[in-house]
Amino acid sequence: MRFPQQSSVLALGLGLVTTVTAQAQFLVSEISFGYTGRINDRGEANVPGFTIQGNPNVPEILSNKIILTPPHPGNTRGAVWADEPNPYREWVADVDFRVNGGERGSGNLNIWLTRRGGQDIGSSSIYTVGRFDGLALVVDQHNGAAGMIRGFLNDGTVDFKSHHSVDSLAFGHCYHVYRNLGRPSQIKLRQTGNDFKVLIDDRLCFESDQITIPPGYQFGITAASADNPDSFEVFKLVVMTRDLGAKVIEGSSSQQQQQQQQNNGQNQAQAQTSYGRTPNQVRNNNAQSDDAFDDSVPDASADSITSSKAQFADLHNRLQSVNHHLSTIFRQGAGMNNMAEKRHEETSRMINDLRQSLSKIEKLDKLEWITSEMTKMQREIQNIKTDLNNRISQSENNLKRSISSNHGTMLEHVATQTTPRHGKLIFVIIGSQIVLVAGYIFYERKKTLPKKYL
Repeated sequence: MRFPQQSSVLALGLGLVTTVTAQAQFLVSEISFGYTGRINDRGEANVPGFTIQGNPNVPEILSNKIILTPPHPGNTRGAVWADEPNPYREWVADVDFRVNGGERGSGNLNIWLTRRGGQDIGSSSIYTVGRFDGLALVVDQHNGAAGMIRGFLNDGTVDFKSHHSVDSLAFGHCYHVYRNLGRPSQIKLRQTGNDFKVLIDDRLCFESDQITIPPGYQFGITAASADNPDSFEVFKLVVMTRDLGAKVIEGSSSQQQQQQQQNNGQNQAQAQTSYGRTPNQVRNNNAQSDDAFDDSVPDASADSITSSKAQFADLHNRLQSVNHHLSTIFRQGAGMNNMAEKRHEETSRMINDLRQSLSKIEKLDKLEWITSEMTKMQREIQNIKTDLNNRISQSENNLKRSISSNHGTMLEHVATQTTPRHGKLIFVIIGSQIVLVAGYIFYERKKTLPKKYL
């Protein structure tokens, strides 16, 4: 789909025509939105060709933007995923976004190009996603910076959620201040046959000639906010390519695949007819299976070839048979490759399911062990409680017996010890009176004795 001339000014204003290449680019409308300045021209609250996800609420869709995470409350997630994969090897993707929030707001925006992204990734961020196959471009305030754009790659073998240092897996980065600018920022991803580039506001962020994202991967944008939320708004996701007819079968729709298979069958029929086979023979061979080795030229004795014409016909038939066999081998090889890839994906999914099951079993074992230990602790605490109650009761009984046995003798002792004794008191009183009387008599006698004078 080429841009109409009357909307060229709008297309330039929206940035649909890339400035990094002089060749014309064509819009891939099936996996794009916002290229006319509106999310949905019909005014409906959905995005044609895309699936919206969110937690705890679905993102709000306005006429010209998608609010993946609202300014309030925090800890929300939002995602928008293309329903169809990207069928092109060379492409340019433009994403216009804007971030508003408080002074210390935080969160991240993730631009994905992955296999089975909507099913495997959902609304996860680079820090909460498990295993994925593809590219992730992250916009956040990593390491206290005002803004940073980083690229991550994974072939499905690395579990980012359980990795000890996700930040160390980035293969490229650049700094860019993106919060509270009052205008959208534009991220441009460009894949060619020679290199892969990421540009921010028409300046190079990073590039690499070692990265090639194959066709058949889905575009998606996810955002996550923290306790102090940021509002992530996406205005457009526009995918363009140089040649709309250069689709790869893996990324095409079912109708396009059938049409391409029919074209391939017609081309093969024409090629076989040009080698001297009739259309009826071609039709019969196409009705057979890929294992078409039944039309081999039978062996013939060299003596039966008596003329150059017969020799040429025999050689022609044998070369034609070899050509058919090679074509069959190539088709079977391609089918085996596709089958091997499917089996590899199935095996990977089975291994992942097995790992999840094993992890659940380990968790259940740990829970059973914790439960048994808790039961043991309860029994021990109950035994300790019972023993303590018995000892307290025994001590109380011993104390009562000791007090009851010693209380009677103590009363007798107190009674005997505290009983008053009047004998001593009488003896003291009488003795003092006798002493006083004796002293008085002695005084009187001494007073009446005659005085002696010298």
